Amino acid sequence: MNERRRLGGSEVEVTTHGFGGVPLGNLYRKCSDADATATLEAAWAAGIRFYDTAPLYGLGMSEHRIGHFMHQHPRDEWVLSSKIGRVLKAKDPALGIKAGNFVDHHPFEGVFDYTYDGVMRSFEDSLQRLATHRIDVLLVHDIDIWTHGSEEARKAKFNELMGSGYKALRELRDSGTVKAIGAGVNEVQAMLEFGRAGVFDCFLLAGRYTLLEQGALDELLPWCEEKNVSLFIGGPYNSGILATGAVPGAKYNYQDAPPEIMERVGRIEAVCGRHGVPLKAAALQFPLGHDRVASIIPGARSAAEIEENVKTFTTPIPADLWAELKHEGLLRQDAPTPS
Repeated sequence: MNERRRLGGSEVEVTTHGFGGVPLGNLYRKCSDADATATLEAAWAAGIRFYDTAPLYGLGMSEHRIGHFMHQHPRDEWVLSSKIGRVLKAKDPALGIKAGNFVDHHPFEGVFDYTYDGVMRSFEDSLQRLATHRIDVLLVHDIDIWTHGSEEARKAKFNELMGSGYKALRELRDSGTVKAIGAGVNEVQAMLEFGRAGVFDCFLLAGRYTLLEQGALDELLPWCEEKNVSLFIGGPYNSGILATGAVPGAKYNYQDAPPEIMERVGRIEAVCGRHGVPLKAAALQFPLGHDRVASIIPGARSAAEIEENVKTFTTPIPADLWAELKHEGLLRQDAPTPS
């Protein structure tokens, strides 16, 4: 679990088991300060040394909590990832704050800004919340149709970034204040568009290279190999169904899973059962079979969830399980699997 992998051509090395900071921003329900601290203590004790967060998560809350805890540990012993794209502006909660699914959040509202000045402002604000002098990995956040509502709006934000904000990213990397740059997106084609427009070290890909979906093998992963670009995998459970199994109400892409996904996951789960391996263990470990995948970053909001993640990461998985999944047509033949 404590294996380290390098990010592209950068000098940054991350643990293959990372920490996703979304839950510490009170996604869906409140996580107390005490629980947040206990979660981070458990992650550190487990040897996790890569922590991903963003201004969006709790409108600064996740960054604040991670920075407050990490201040007690030598800075060179852990790797930090955060994001740009939203500048947080103070706002009276009585006026209403758009916070998506985050509850009991800080009194700020995110304003999209991918310009040079916006990137620098977002970065400097994050340094304050995180109580650190550098951010090792800086990712562009949420330039996608789902976030901005249309292809036209997405393209406008992309052009804003590449025509202005990208210069700031390059300057920060050249200065050493940031050691690697990339983008966090949910769409393979959007990631390829970024890669063709600029020089990036890594990408955070959510939900598109999993035990359920391997379409990234067609174009994205060969491109990553050619260009020496690394991936972080977020959403390794495809929003939940690869953790819960095909149970009533199982979620896929943040919605109730359709019948064909339920059927496929049920078959995958049956194969795992025959080998005595929990479905979620196979799901969490599978992406690391590809050498372009540097880290898996599941979130957690309690020490118990960290312990469960560690157990899931370290569950032995026999090679015969992967072979049977391929034989049954449930896993692509060209998908590399963990040894």
